[in-house]
Amino acid sequence: MADVKISELRPGVSNVIVSGEVIAKEEPREVVTKYGKKLRVADAILRDDSGEIKLSLWEDDIDKLNVGDKISIENGWITEFKGNMQISIGKNGKLTMQ
Repeated sequence: MADVKISELRPGVSNVIVSGEVIAKEEPREVVTKYGKKLRVADAILRDDSGEIKLSLWEDDIDKLNVGDKISIENGWITEFKGNMQISIGKNGKLTMQ
């Protein structure tokens, strides 16, 4: 499967491959899942030549990325939260540095 441009992404799409540059990254925060487990999450912004999308980073992935890194996400899925699209890697996805 070929890379999809950020401008072509739509909520509900899964199994996408997206590449881009991390242009912003927030400080991690702690959330409690519906199962009562505490996890760290941080939002980042991923940009390619067609647009930008929020990237949700969980646990170890938070520490792997820095602003300016070029990455590829395989098996990502797109959701919409508060009117904004975001991409998540999830348990089956893969984050690769380029």
